[in-house]
Amino acid sequence: MKTPGAPPPSLPELVRVEDRMTFIYLEHSVVHRESNAITATDQRGTVHIPAASLGALLLGPGTKVSHHAMMLLAESGSTVVWVGEQGVRYYAHGRSLARSSRLLDAQAQMVSNQNSRLRVAREMYAMRFPGEDTTKLTMQQLRGREGARVRRIYREESKRTGIAWSGRTYDIADFEAGDPVNQALSAAHTSLYGVVHSVIVALGCSPGLGFVHTGHVRSFVYDIADLYKAELTIPVAFDIASQGLTDVGGATRRAVRDLMYGGAFLGRCVRDIQRLLIPEADPETIEVDLGEDVVQLWDGSRRNVASGTSYDSYEED
Repeated sequence: MKTPGAPPPSLPELVRVEDRMTFIYLEHSVVHRESNAITATDQRGTVHIPAASLGALLLGPGTKVSHHAMMLLAESGSTVVWVGEQGVRYYAHGRSLARSSRLLDAQAQMVSNQNSRLRVAREMYAMRFPGEDTTKLTMQQLRGREGARVRRIYREESKRTGIAWSGRTYDIADFEAGDPVNQALSAAHTSLYGVVHSVIVALGCSPGLGFVHTGHVRSFVYDIADLYKAELTIPVAFDIASQGLTDVGGATRRAVRDLMYGGAFLGRCVRDIQRLLIPEADPETIEVDLGEDVVQLWDGSRRNVASGTSYDSYEED
């Protein structure tokens, strides 16, 4: 009997994660499918979005999405993230593009061992402190150095743009309560989280298994996003705040999108995650491994055996 519905595309037919569009944010629209494109319809008309080249689709308030649209996005390895107004809240996300759990296995092993977890955390901080040796620093020392670095960046951006800075203050339940620069920071960081989340999920990693952050379902998302805030989202937020715009949230999301246009950021994010979790592996080999649709059985210790095989003749010693 033939399986109902259109067959899913094979991995080689899909656009590589690093070559995709970063994200598209939709609100107050109906999302449907036409052939291999996602359609978004509102009072202004209909826009076609190629699903296979989309990293993350952020669905805001007032969106309705059809079953066929979700099926196409899932088969195309595009992550769907349901967010709140202005894109500042995360509610849920879609499925992974990867078939293999190689990166997930490496992530779980490293985060479960104190020595390897500290090693990865130090490497994350080293990526933010170019030219500095972090190999002997404790987590407390690393946090202190990071805090000083972020405060310095805020002061520098305030001086560069002429925007007064009195600290990072925001109300997650009231976006409009913050001043323009804090609104812009919230919108920029949330956009960054969505893109990073889409890469993490597409690679088959766990968003919740963080090395620096912990105890939250998006701990690893925050870990990876923190690698880029000083370079990307903080300057963008101060730039937008300096323009005196009415729609700070929308302008910030578009600025972040334009900054990531071309896919260079996605590729960088993919390489950074691979470098952190499997530093000795060839990125091309990892990509091949992630596409393998093979299930094995654990045989004890570090051994695996083939699944789909009857082992009823095995006799215990």
